[in-house]
Amino acid sequence: MASDEQKAVLVTGCSSGIGLRLAVLLAQDAKKRYHVTATMRDLRKKDKLEQAAGDALNKTLSIQRLDVCSDESVAECLNNMKDRRVDVLVNNAGVGQIGPIESLSMQDMQKVFETNFFGAVRMIKAVLPDMKKRKSGHIVTMSSVMGLQGIVFNDVYAASKFAMEGFCESLAVQLLKFNVNVSLIEPGPVNTEFEMKLMEEVGKSQFPGADAETVRYFKEVYLPASHEIFTTLGQSPDTVAKATMQVIGMRLPRLRYQTNALYTPLVALKYADESGSLSVRTFYNLLFNFGPLFHLSMNLIKCITCNCFRRGAVSPS
Repeated sequence: MASDEQKAVLVTGCSSGIGLRLAVLLAQDAKKRYHVTATMRDLRKKDKLEQAAGDALNKTLSIQRLDVCSDESVAECLNNMKDRRVDVLVNNAGVGQIGPIESLSMQDMQKVFETNFFGAVRMIKAVLPDMKKRKSGHIVTMSSVMGLQGIVFNDVYAASKFAMEGFCESLAVQLLKFNVNVSLIEPGPVNTEFEMKLMEEVGKSQFPGADAETVRYFKEVYLPASHEIFTTLGQSPDTVAKATMQVIGMRLPRLRYQTNALYTPLVALKYADESGSLSVRTFYNLLFNFGPLFHLSMNLIKCITCNCFRRGAVSPS
């Protein structure tokens, strides 16, 4: 149970990756500012979290089952928290989807939105009335640079993050009246087990429904380029978790935080041209027409940007 001096933090998607690392970092905070309820859909996957939590387990960190796609599960989780109080909600649960759009079923695409968008909205709806009543709270949502810049063959995942960005930006305006802050964390590539497994699985798929040329581009152009981007620009879950913890500790948090300054030049292309042509044609040419230039660009980014940026681009406010 959180004490009166501690902030009650609810984190979704804590079985691995960013969610696991963030829950542990908050629970092990030297000043003991937080009591963390770390949640996951399948409690059979809690072993890694329990091991990482160490002495914080059942003291400043408790583990609960939570399926963000279920109203009943959300209600049950909140009912198990002291006074149903959540000072900081971290929406981290998410699923990925990669591949040619023709090969994805409508059901597959709806599942992505059900978790990445509606799951986060469901959590926000559940905690918001109490936050507004207390005129205090912080909603932190794990978004992505793909919520700012669409990436080829990530159509549905990017769309779910774009939707979350628009929702949170709209919400942030009205919640200022209630002293409730909204923050979007926007990592670039993150090297997690989830990402690596997803890339490995899609590399083996035949993608029925997609034409042969598209499948060839996906496997022979996109996948190698994606691997190079992750190798060059990828951050660790720990790095993103530390940046997120920094945002949670801020007195006046901003709406958006990109964690990876190495990715900034790629995102900036979109905002340099309001028509969208610059970013679309640049990515197209780099990926499909100028492969050697793409490789050179990756190496140039590594050379001109200090490696310390990999540790996170968030600065205190």
